[in-house]
Amino acid sequence: MTSPDHIPRHERLDFTLPALLVDAARKVIDGHRRHGTRVAVAESCTGGLVAAALTEVPGSSEVLEASFVVYSNEAKVALGVSSDVIETFGAVSEATAWSMAQAALKRSAAHLAVAITGVAGPGGGSDRKPVGTVVFARAERGADPKEVAADRKQFGDLGRGGVRLQAALCALELLMPAGDGADVP
Repeated sequence: MTSPDHIPRHERLDFTLPALLVDAARKVIDGHRRHGTRVAVAESCTGGLVAAALTEVPGSSEVLEASFVVYSNEAKVALGVSSDVIETFGAVSEATAWSMAQAALKRSAAHLAVAITGVAGPGGGSDRKPVGTVVFARAERGADPKEVAADRKQFGDLGRGGVRLQAALCALELLMPAGDGADVP
């Protein structure tokens, strides 16, 4: 195995993710740096892709407070989502995404949290929640928790990677500070 110290500089990777994703993450990091705010993410179907994109940007530690990958329902409950919410509305629902975002805020010192839960495929879809269904929620510290900011998107069957990429891009847009281009649901 070759040591990283022996890899010529021109052969080293600066980024491992698509440029489109890293560029979106850079905007989030730059926007929150300007505002002096921090973010958290709670990810299910994206499996940490949003946090990975944010950490591709040098200096992201000034902005990314916490990342929670809660793929299973048990992990969602461990984060702080009520099992009653999951049983009543399902793992892919506005209620679950909103609970995930609220829990991410509660378990961190972030000013803003975004949650993502969905069906990336190729299996797991249903008539009500087909492959490509992704639900997002955005929660801000100090905001009224009764005002739910959640939205459902139907990306279609773009393939597992395509759904995850589109979901991560949407989540990064939601992570933008208010007034910096955030398309809040």
